[in-house]
Amino acid sequence: MSAPRSAFLCELDARSRREDPAGPRRWLFVPYDQLGDHHGPLATEDPETLGIVLLENPAKAARRPYHKQKLALVLTNQRHFALEQAERGVAIDYRVAKESYADTLRAIADERGPLRCVRPAERELRHELQPLVDEGRLELLADERWLTTAETFRASQGPKPPWRMDAFYRAVRRETGILMDEKGKPVGGKFSFDAENREPWKGDPPAAVPPSFPPDAITTEVVALIEERYGDHPGTLDASQLPATEAHALALWEWAKRACLPTFGPYEDAMSTRSRTLFHTRVSSLVNLGRLAPRRLLDDALALELDLASREGFVRQLVGWREFMRHVHEETDGFRSLPEGFDVPGAADGSPSALGSQAPLPPAFWDAGSGLQCLDEVVTSVWEEGYSHHITRLMVLANLATLLDVSPRELTDWFWVAYTDAYEWVVEPNVLAMGTFGVGELMTTKPYVSGAAYIARMSDYCDACAFHPKKTCPITPLYWAFLARHEDVLGSNPRLRMPYASLRRRSEERRREDTRVFEEVQRTLGAGERLAPS
Repeated sequence: MSAPRSAFLCELDARSRREDPAGPRRWLFVPYDQLGDHHGPLATEDPETLGIVLLENPAKAARRPYHKQKLALVLTNQRHFALEQAERGVAIDYRVAKESYADTLRAIADERGPLRCVRPAERELRHELQPLVDEGRLELLADERWLTTAETFRASQGPKPPWRMDAFYRAVRRETGILMDEKGKPVGGKFSFDAENREPWKGDPPAAVPPSFPPDAITTEVVALIEERYGDHPGTLDASQLPATEAHALALWEWAKRACLPTFGPYEDAMSTRSRTLFHTRVSSLVNLGRLAPRRLLDDALALELDLASREGFVRQLVGWREFMRHVHEETDGFRSLPEGFDVPGAADGSPSALGSQAPLPPAFWDAGSGLQCLDEVVTSVWEEGYSHHITRLMVLANLATLLDVSPRELTDWFWVAYTDAYEWVVEPNVLAMGTFGVGELMTTKPYVSGAAYIARMSDYCDACAFHPKKTCPITPLYWAFLARHEDVLGSNPRLRMPYASLRRRSEERRREDTRVFEEVQRTLGAGERLAPS
């Protein structure tokens, strides 16, 4: 007796047209992160003349220990996208690949004729598909989702690196007129209100509560499949937190506009045990999947009646930070080909480490516990939700890993598997280059490191910690030990002039204690043990 057909295949069959229009359809391969019809042929061509190829690739999902929530988010969105396109009249060729993307698509191209594909954002997939391009079986089309061009990026940066996001952001604002007045000046008198957006959150106004999405039969089926096939992958899988349809994506954005953006600016750097979201929109996963168009988000945010600091802060993330990261990744082939003058060890192999950091990632990042409330709070939130906001990523996770001389590649790969919004083009610039200073000053002016004072000021993590932020917390001596260890590389950095002046006034006894704390913390966490005040 054969197994029953899946709910998805039954629904796809029910929605698919029985008869094709006169003439052959043109077929388009749609990668897993392009699940929208607001760009490319799906936006401009008659649906009834189009066919799309969608692939589930079990080998891709098993390539790394991806968070189960991430796998479920991608798969249920891809299946719902197939149903939505079938409803529009697009023909659907949906397959589970038994071979690589290239081999599977080669067979489909031989069957249906040459395919088209909007250029994949991820370097890994582009390299896998390149043989098909060379063979004439696959034509790559420009990706119209991006809001800026490589020409704008290059013109904004001068004749040679280093590259700086603020220069790029100012150039984009001037070129597009976004938040510029009639005299060509930035609205409010300056381009960035980042300095104003650093308020700690004390509980008022109330934090935004993310919506939930009752799973339908398709999502329920995907959740069961993930648990069965990838049950040994880390992370909690919560079906109610899987926005799966286009309607879900738009509902999440409506919530974000109403509940988050009006208060986003002042508290965008705040961290709290009482809210993992605060006023962050949580739309990045759906933007990076192609479910929400960046252009729509930009236009909607500009049309809202928002405090200027909140509006500018969101715009800077969307057209400044996000686009800049993508351009840097493209220009360097994923940091494997660095510009002249940036000779970073390990870069050619995809593992650059400007500071020579090679320590393994501690088990605490896999939820083993560290004894540091800040680290344990953020790690737990990541494995429960596949999410934490950008300051927890930068100033807790990346900060502590950098202070412990963790391999930039190891931390980057951890982010890649742990976060639902992490794809190669965004996670490598953010972690490998920015969070860990892995490529030196190529795109950041200095390492993003701090002692306990920053975390104590911007969060309530220290309230429930066994360590006192001023008296016993090891993060501050870790910071001083980091500066001392890497003075030969960082000592001449003008952005670190004041910290190094303070370091040189630090007594020899305290510097020896800093080193002792670093060695003890690295040993303890490396062994999977918890820290405790001595």
